Amino acid sequence: MHVFPAPRRHLRAAAARRDAGGNSPSTATRRQPRMRRRGEVIRGPEGRPGRAKRIEPQTVRDPVNEPLGQAPEPRPRRTARVVVAVGLLALAVGAAALLRTVDWRRGGEPFAVAQIEQTPNPGAAPTAAGSQSKAGPGQATANADQVEADSGVKVVRSGGGGAGGSTIIDVPQALSLRLAPAPDRRLTEKSRFGLLPRVGADGARPAEVYARPVFAAAKLRPGAPRVALLVGGLGLNPASTSDAIARLPASVSLGFAPYGDGLEGEAAAAREAGHETLLQAPMEPITYPADNPGPHTLLTGASDADNLDSLRWQMGRFVGYAGIVNHLGGKFTADARALTPALSEIAARGLFYLDDGSSPRSLAHDVAPTLGLASAAADAVVDADAAPAAIDAALTRLETLARTRGAAIGVATALPSSLDRIARWSAGLEARGVELVPVSALTARAPGPAAAAGR
Repeated sequence: MHVFPAPRRHLRAAAARRDAGGNSPSTATRRQPRMRRRGEVIRGPEGRPGRAKRIEPQTVRDPVNEPLGQAPEPRPRRTARVVVAVGLLALAVGAAALLRTVDWRRGGEPFAVAQIEQTPNPGAAPTAAGSQSKAGPGQATANADQVEADSGVKVVRSGGGGAGGSTIIDVPQALSLRLAPAPDRRLTEKSRFGLLPRVGADGARPAEVYARPVFAAAKLRPGAPRVALLVGGLGLNPASTSDAIARLPASVSLGFAPYGDGLEGEAAAAREAGHETLLQAPMEPITYPADNPGPHTLLTGASDADNLDSLRWQMGRFVGYAGIVNHLGGKFTADARALTPALSEIAARGLFYLDDGSSPRSLAHDVAPTLGLASAAADAVVDADAAPAAIDAALTRLETLARTRGAAIGVATALPSSLDRIARWSAGLEARGVELVPVSALTARAPGPAAAAGR
């Protein structure tokens, strides 16, 4: 059965008849048209049915008297269908991207692509398989047969024969090296000073996790002399900090002072570029207070608790550093009573300590082994004289010392002349048969007191 709407003139006539029956005009005006019953048929003019319209029962809400929080749920919309459709589309796109990036012929194993660069070596003579000739310092490896002979690893190939015309790929050079992400949740402790380093529950130490890995270049012979460089003073001047990060080789470690507005971002940028970072801890110099390194300096006259608070404030300034190096500290490092608690805190937090070698009175090399602290001492300050010729001479002496002793550590400041001379010197270091490594590679972890007593 169909329902047809009545013309408006019939509704007005019906209202007039009701008013004639005793209803006042005001009451008739206020009254609403009655609700049509389900199935009712409204005839049009002259009894002819009008347009068909089916009247569904309606529910009238009373928002004033409804209990709070019990409003009727809105009718479901098509939003859920849209969300499902978008999700299926994103899943299809992701699957297509996965199929393009994964080589299923390798069983789905991840792989990397490296650019192969062949360097002509017309003077290199073929070396027979099994020969024991070694490449001297600064000499490039002739071919794959020589690489296998130098490594001492016997390679057995299907059908026999040697490496032939195999191409040598230096993977660390071809692929960009990225340091471990920082901060690592295992190695962080929340404190009122910020995030502090700590030894993880699994035994992981910041000195190892945040350190830059060392990869020996293929051109260097096994046991080649090693040189480490620390360039400090970063974080104080944005221009010199950016210059050091961009110009110096990634194997050069960078030291950041605990001051500066953009310190956290600059330290992160240095690690992103592959540089190992250290925290430069201000310590009391002999000329203190005439020469004051800055706030929260470790002082010989302060209590152990105050010095530990100052050290933790310094540690909380940024994250991702593998070790700590003193800044000044001629007086503080010569006082065993004041120095021992500070070095003990550094050891307990899984860091290494570098003495910058600026003070011959420093006792760090005596105290660190008793605490089981990984430590090292710099052999030379290469820019004590900032003249370019003097820096060149100091770098040459450092290289000679590395050849004599097997390894050497130098420190410098991020001055324009220092950055320029270090960049030039390091560019030819590998060709001279010397390996440039981060400072962490030359730190030795000494046994603790218990282990030392048992020997």
